[in-house]
Formats: sequence, C-alpha cells, structure tokens
Amino acid sequence: MSKNNLLDAMIAQTKLSKKQTDKQQKITETAIKLFAEKGFANTSTSEIAKAAGVAEGTIFRHYGTKDNLLLSVLLPFLKESLPTMAEDVFNELLTDQVANFEDFLRALAKNRIAFINENKEIFQIFVKEVLYSEELKNEIFPYISENIFQRIAKVVDHFKARGELVDLPTITIQRLLFTIIGGFLFSRFVLLPNQEETIDESEIDQIVQFIMDGIRKKSQSE
Repeated sequence: MSKNNLLDAMIAQTKLSKKQTDKQQKITETAIKLFAEKGFANTSTSEIAKAAGVAEGTIFRHYGTKDNLLLSVLLPFLKESLPTMAEDVFNELLTDQVANFEDFLRALAKNRIAFINENKEIFQIFVKEVLYSEELKNEIFPYISENIFQRIAKVVDHFKARGELVDLPTITIQRLLFTIIGGFLFSRFVLLPNQEETIDESEIDQIVQFIMDGIRKKSQSE
C-alpha cells in the first residue's frame, strides 16, 4: 500500500464508518476498491452495483452520480485525516537538509507533484467540484486553512525572520505561492490531463526560481 494513495487509505476508513447504512457502506467499500483496482474512469456504476449486490438504481438514488459517490467518501476522509496528513508532510519536508526557503519550496513542489500523480483522478474530480460548488468550497476550506495555510504561514514567518524573504505581508507571500504552484498543478493535471510529458527536475527548478526571484530578499549590493 502506497503511503500517498488516497484510495488505499479510504478503503481502510470505510470499514470503520458507522454513519452509513449497511447497504451504503457496502456500495462505498466496493466502489473505492474498484476505483483503486481499475481507475475511476474505467469503473462503471453498473460494475459497482453488480459487485456490491445492489441494483444500479440504488446507487443513483443514494448518490446521483459516480463523482458524488466518490465525494461521499472523500470529504469525510479529508476532514478526519487532513490534520495528520499535513503534519506528516511538513515533518517530512522540514528536515536538517532543508537549509533555506528555496530548499523547502523545491521539496514542497516535488512532494505535491508526486502526491497528485498518485491520485490524479481524485484530484481532478475534487478540483472541478470545488470550482463549481460554493457549498463544497465553504465546507472544505476551513480544514485546508487550518492545516495547510497556517502551516505555510509559519514556515514563511520563520524564513522571513532569518532575512531570506522580502518584507511583504505573510498572507501576500502565501497567496503568491498558492497562485503560482496551485495554478501550475491545475493546468497540468486538470486543464491538460492527457498531456504525456512528465514533470521533470528542470521544470520544478524553473518554477522555484521564478517564485524565488520575486520573494527572495536582495542583498544591499544588488
């Protein structure tokens, strides 16, 4: 089981869920297993229904669409697991080898690209739903803010205090980071999902340098 694979983790969580009826739990467990085995796009609702031993109409009645079926498991999972996931990621990134903010930024970009590569279909569905659903955005944003934005802010403050970054408000630097890195990930994994070219080290370096050129504190001689 990959530590980055959300479907594997979601399978384990559905077995512990007590908030669904037996039939709903059987549907969600079966769906997530099939998504993990075959991929989301290659799994039909009829296959899920057959494997779960229910009528396909039962799935439509409870969830409406296959996307909603995935989200019905994904959202509770994120709410419960995001604090631990975020802590693990930042503990992994903020090691003795990370000597400066540029190192942190490069490690963060590599980490998130690897994570999204492992969970590409889930990322695409989640982002598209967040873009179109104000309710979903309002539901999930507090968890992202508390567990990700605030952690990023602490890292930015740390390296600002060391004199590495320009004297801009932390929230401004945060927004620049999320706009550039988030926009890059969105374009590569959502807008251009069928692009075969992999993201290599040189492309990551270009993104990091582009950001650092804007927020690195210049020496007096420059």
